[in-house]
Amino acid sequence: MLTVILAIVIVIVLTIGIVWLIDKFVPKNFKPILHILLWAAIAFLGYSTFMSVYGEIQFNQLKDKRYAIVIEKLNDIRDAEMAYKQVNGKFTDDFDALVNFIETGKYTITQRKDSTIVDEEATRRFGGVTTTKEIVIIDTLGYVPVKDSLFGADTRYKTMMNVPVGKPGAKFTLKAGKLDDIPVFEASVDKAIILDGEDKNLIAKEKQVISVDGVNGPKLMVGSMTEVKTIGNWPKNYSTTE
Repeated sequence: MLTVILAIVIVIVLTIGIVWLIDKFVPKNFKPILHILLWAAIAFLGYSTFMSVYGEIQFNQLKDKRYAIVIEKLNDIRDAEMAYKQVNGKFTDDFDALVNFIETGKYTITQRKDSTIVDEEATRRFGGVTTTKEIVIIDTLGYVPVKDSLFGADTRYKTMMNVPVGKPGAKFTLKAGKLDDIPVFEASVDKAIILDGEDKNLIAKEKQVISVDGVNGPKLMVGSMTEVKTIGNWPKNYSTTE
């Protein structure tokens, strides 16, 4: 935006300079023609300047809409991965396995309660004096389908691997593994895929964003293979779901 403002200032200064030169040095007979050409040039430059500003505004509006749609998908992937880890103790890098898990997986509902029992070893050690110890009893109460808990009757999980906007046919990249023996995952998509079809210069500029209110870096992602985290790299203004 600063570059555009600077360009406008330069155009204004040049226009004033050209008008002064015409009044100073050009014969009166040629002035009407030059004035017409000058106004035409001013109109063209004004239109070009306006479109450069308006084009970036339109790009940002489109970008925000597309990012919001993609973030909804990334949140679904994150929720599915968290459920997968809760049941299996690890994340997965296979979308087919993740979809199958949602369709067939179940949460175990348990009840935890404290109890007191006789510690037979301690009782023998103390010459028959009854000694007790505290234990935790975990009872299995039943099972709840993962699908019902996460998506209910909605079947959108079946297509959560597909990037919903931008380049047709594009899919999210899904990775999983361990970092310092702690399970981690990462789902991501390049910004150029999301913004496919838009001005390449503006896309390149967006991929270099470093801002508190923007999505930093070249891609949208949730989770990380280099940090132990399950949040996304977008600011809160892009999503109300965390």
